[in-house]
Amino acid sequence: MARDRIALRGLVGFGRHGVFDIEREQGQQFVVDVVCGLDLAPAASADDLSLTVDYGALAADVVADIERDPLQLIEALADRVARTCLSRAAVETVDVTVHKPGAPMPVGFADVAVSLTRSKHDQS
Repeated sequence: MARDRIALRGLVGFGRHGVFDIEREQGQQFVVDVVCGLDLAPAASADDLSLTVDYGALAADVVADIERDPLQLIEALADRVARTCLSRAAVETVDVTVHKPGAPMPVGFADVAVSLTRSKHDQS
């Protein structure tokens, strides 16, 4: 199990995800947090980027996940992002939270978010 982590918090992208037609037509901002679990000892010891995760490239890929083809559920978006993170060779586990601050709700709210945890062992 990975002891070390690389965290990217507050990645913002504009997407058209949602169950309702208006969400797909108008779109809205989504905010994503990812925490990748991996062994950072090899990269730290060798001072070598190829032994860790290029977090700039990962951030760009997560935003691309938000902005590409629409999904109905933010659960599915979180899973898409998790798969992107786990595609990095060094990443063993990932925690993903997708925030939907503009979700259509019948009451006032501060945030709606879905969180999930995945590992390379979960992928088939």
